[in-house]
Amino acid sequence: MTSIILSAASRFLFVPLIIISLIVLYRGHNLPGGGFIGGLIASSAFVLVMLADGTKAARQALKVTPVSLIAAGLLVAISSGILAIAVGQMFMKGLWLPGFAVPLLGNVHLGTPLLFDIGVYLAVLGFSLGVIFELEESD
Repeated sequence: MTSIILSAASRFLFVPLIIISLIVLYRGHNLPGGGFIGGLIASSAFVLVMLADGTKAARQALKVTPVSLIAAGLLVAISSGILAIAVGQMFMKGLWLPGFAVPLLGNVHLGTPLLFDIGVYLAVLGFSLGVIFELEESD
């Protein structure tokens, strides 16, 4: 039996948790945070849906399988290192685009460390949800 209050709260908190996870992901290459903790915050949004409405609802909210998130995350993380090799640098050498100003965000710096963090974010999200969903579904 699910709680109406928890179900309503999960719908209300889902988007803010995802936004917070993306903020933590972005600021991670300059300040504490990054892909790992951002992925855990994002997975907590899906776990909240799972607790309120069941594993099936959480899987539907995820839209992809956890294994595909892990694979995509590993591909993105490895690609961030290969980009450096493509321009004649050592594997995993940080490459940066020139900074530019964005309203409300200030000066934005994009580079391969952020790309690596995105890969970690996806891999952590997929792994943690895969484990949690399997534990919840096993009886």
